[in-house]
Amino acid sequence: MAAAQKLDAVALTDHDTTAGVELFLDAAQAAGMRGIAGIEISAEHHPGAMHMLGYFLDPTHTGLQKDLARLRQGRTERNRLILDKLRTLGLELTWDEVHALAGGDVVGRPHFAQALIKRGHVKDKNEAFARFLARGRPAYAERLRLLPADSIRMIRDAGGVPVLAHPCSLKLGQKHLRALLLDLRAAGLEGLEVYHSEHNPSQTRLYQRLATELGLALTGGSDFHGALMPDIQLGRGFGGLCVPADLLPKLEARRP
Repeated sequence: MAAAQKLDAVALTDHDTTAGVELFLDAAQAAGMRGIAGIEISAEHHPGAMHMLGYFLDPTHTGLQKDLARLRQGRTERNRLILDKLRTLGLELTWDEVHALAGGDVVGRPHFAQALIKRGHVKDKNEAFARFLARGRPAYAERLRLLPADSIRMIRDAGGVPVLAHPCSLKLGQKHLRALLLDLRAAGLEGLEVYHSEHNPSQTRLYQRLATELGLALTGGSDFHGALMPDIQLGRGFGGLCVPADLLPKLEARRP
């Protein structure tokens, strides 16, 4: 798919697992493009959500795998709670059908959304989250999350470059976002995801300015999630998103 889009490079940043990275890197090489080993980690933040991306890391790093195993265990415990809450609401689902939608790997709320769609309980992902799965909704459950500084350390220890993902999800005004970025930079943050499918033009301009002002690398991604988000394709997103290829060597230059 990435080759069909004529992409120069593509990164795999699954949540809390690097299980697919080796296969992915081999496939990227066979397709004649640059493959980048990555990860995405949810960090503790309120009122919105904070996701930390790690690029160019060693997916076999022992410390990284130990931390990821702990995060996946927290996911498992949370997923059981979500399933129980959905059943209490009268929405019958089985663990096997949700797990199957994750390809037998890490299960997240988007897979619950897919299961609800297949069962006919909701029409799409947005409705699933708005009615049941988003924070504050009746089937939401908290899970283990790292402190932001710990997620940055975890990525850096594995030789990766930590980048704050889609800052729009933080739900912060400009002043508080700038203060947060200063704190994260002091903890070792190296980049900010400026180009993203959910960023409108004014947000993109703001994030460009903040990244430049604070000396952070500019990054981007379509945040492709497959059939669950059909409007987003690899390397492309809403509003004609196109991530400039010249950002990649600048990001790679920040490897520890």
